[in-house]
Amino acid sequence: MENFAMMQNVTVTVAEFVLHCAVEPDQKNLTIISLFFIYLVTMIGNLLVIVVITINPHLHTPMFFYICFLAIIDAVNSSNLIPRMLAVLLFNSSAVPYGPCLLQMSVVYFLGIMEAHLLVVMACDRYVAVVYPLRYPSIVTSKVVWVSIFLVNIIALAILTPYLVYVRELSFCRTNVLPYCFCDYATMVQISCTNDPKYIVILSITTGIQAVYCVGLTLFSYLRIGTAALKITSDKGKQKVFSTLLTHLLVVGLFYFPLMISYILPGVGVKLSAEACTTLVIVAIMIPPMMNPLIYSFRNKEIKGSIRRLFTGKRTSPQTDMD
Repeated sequence: MENFAMMQNVTVTVAEFVLHCAVEPDQKNLTIISLFFIYLVTMIGNLLVIVVITINPHLHTPMFFYICFLAIIDAVNSSNLIPRMLAVLLFNSSAVPYGPCLLQMSVVYFLGIMEAHLLVVMACDRYVAVVYPLRYPSIVTSKVVWVSIFLVNIIALAILTPYLVYVRELSFCRTNVLPYCFCDYATMVQISCTNDPKYIVILSITTGIQAVYCVGLTLFSYLRIGTAALKITSDKGKQKVFSTLLTHLLVVGLFYFPLMISYILPGVGVKLSAEACTTLVIVAIMIPPMMNPLIYSFRNKEIKGSIRRLFTGKRTSPQTDMD
């Protein structure tokens, strides 16, 4: 790998990539503290949700199965990203072998696609629960839950497959330094000496298509929920529903829009700085997993009651949980 950057016209297959976080020196300590805090809160929150839902039979319902699956995705994705980023910033441990780098990239994209579609499924689940409350138990059964989770996995795998094929076709003749804190497909394309536009266009197309139908279905579901909420006679009931809607939409917006900006714009010829891309992706990939337990779980009285019993050992009846 010596004098790697000096090689200009020789196509080679790299043995490793070097991660270079685009963080200003005076912001490095703040970035490290922020990442550590985000990771700590994310792991505590999501693992607590997983444990509470797993051990409490009263929470083995479709809604909580979806919440548990979301918590698993968030915990795994955060563990895939943040420890490596902290190692790069703290110890300058920036060299990543080619295989593990591709694995990290694949996990990031696979889990990101899964979360995008799971948020749609969860929005549709709430839509059925609010608009058709009497039919909800017969429509959203355990079988429907597991089939929908299986389909989310299949869709994610189908969308990821072209990236896995394309990334193996890339060759690198100028540098092996990724100006990013983790292994990312778009960045690999940027530093490669493979000039075919198909490698970056596919990113914009798949992201754009997913954004249209995922955001569209999610907004449609929440719009119908909001319309149903307007029919509630109680002002307190309306306030509760709209408060839930706004917080859910906040998380959805934080997840979708930074990714749309960072992945769609390069495909249409708009170049973003490394700092801008890093910030956008950090917001999209790391902030929602930290907020999801707060938004989807800890505001729920059944979850709160189960957590209270977990730490106090106090047992209550199922009816108490629903009070």
